Amino acid sequence: MYRQIMPLTSGTTPSRKRKVAVAGVALSDCGRVDEATPYTLHAQAARRALADSGLDRSVIDGFASAGLGTLAPVEVAAYLGLRPTWVDSTTVGGATWEVMAAHAADAIAAGHANAVLLVYGSTARADLKAGRRTANLSFGSRGPLQFEAPYGHTLIAKYAMAARRHQHQYGTTLEQLAEIAVQARANAAANPDAMYREPITVDAVLSGPMIADPFTKLHCCIRSDGGCAVLLVAEDYVPDLAKRPVWVLGSGTAVSHTSMAEWDDFTVSPAAVSGRLAFERAGVRPAEIDLAEIYDAFTYMTLVTLEDLGFCAKGEGGAFVEKGRLLRDGALPVNTDGGGLAACHPGMRGLFLLVEAVRQLRGEAGPGRQVHKKGGALPRLAVASGTGGWFCSSGTVVLGTG
Repeated sequence: MYRQIMPLTSGTTPSRKRKVAVAGVALSDCGRVDEATPYTLHAQAARRALADSGLDRSVIDGFASAGLGTLAPVEVAAYLGLRPTWVDSTTVGGATWEVMAAHAADAIAAGHANAVLLVYGSTARADLKAGRRTANLSFGSRGPLQFEAPYGHTLIAKYAMAARRHQHQYGTTLEQLAEIAVQARANAAANPDAMYREPITVDAVLSGPMIADPFTKLHCCIRSDGGCAVLLVAEDYVPDLAKRPVWVLGSGTAVSHTSMAEWDDFTVSPAAVSGRLAFERAGVRPAEIDLAEIYDAFTYMTLVTLEDLGFCAKGEGGAFVEKGRLLRDGALPVNTDGGGLAACHPGMRGLFLLVEAVRQLRGEAGPGRQVHKKGGALPRLAVASGTGGWFCSSGTVVLGTG
């Protein structure tokens, strides 16, 4: 028997903002999933997240989804048999899921929804293999992008250009960028869900096939299938949860540019804004964070986001990522599941960041993968920060157990 919490009626406001908890998280089948459809992966992840929460599907009155269906999230909600009274289909690239989580948390805090399910699923790898889609993204030739499209300025080329600027301006080396890929693979080694678990070396990264100078293949995210889900609920449901809650402490969102010509500084991402807002609203400092889950479609994304979130000063990211600092047992564990560089990257990876952060805070990551603080205590604070487009958007969420 599950308590039913009535949404506030139109024109009323809550006497106070309600606290928001992560009630359940889950992955669908991930990696190489040739037989499933994206809808299958959405359904798998949703069922598993509900089971993880201990709640019944009848409590869900909010739904957030993007990237699938003609009328997302209506089509996906209908497939799952849900009739939500609060919906979100915000699409800002890889930052989508942190932005959606921020919207959902605000809605729950205000009483506009009580339990919001965020779910994603993609068969990007299988679709490419079967010829159902191409690897090249087409952004059309209208609007600001029409001025770059004729020159074949691909998404990866935009990131490569930004990385080169950071190298020129701050002396960041290719070896330092390669360290990010090496440590991501090391973190993936103990993750049974990771697609690539074999160790790699800096030399292997540097000597790989060139994709877009300075990025070789191992500087770039993998291509996989997979999905995941996160259930956010009002504090009223916490007594009914199967596991201890992880609280949404603060969030921030920001957008920057569309074309590269509109980007003021190639070495500063919108995470500089979303991170500051998230930390201020959570009432914590970057130095207090125990682990970070950061969108890593390319190694440079990790480096510049660490700077912009305030873990190190601007221009010091190269030195910061050296000496195993990002490993599970390093000074700041980053992308503890292996990230998009090793674990999975099925299109938009932002929701996976939240799933991994919650599992780590709960102490559920498993032997050889669980982060511990000095003395063996579990982590208390985590940050998940997603980036969309070519540093066009950012969403940052601070999570905690207290």
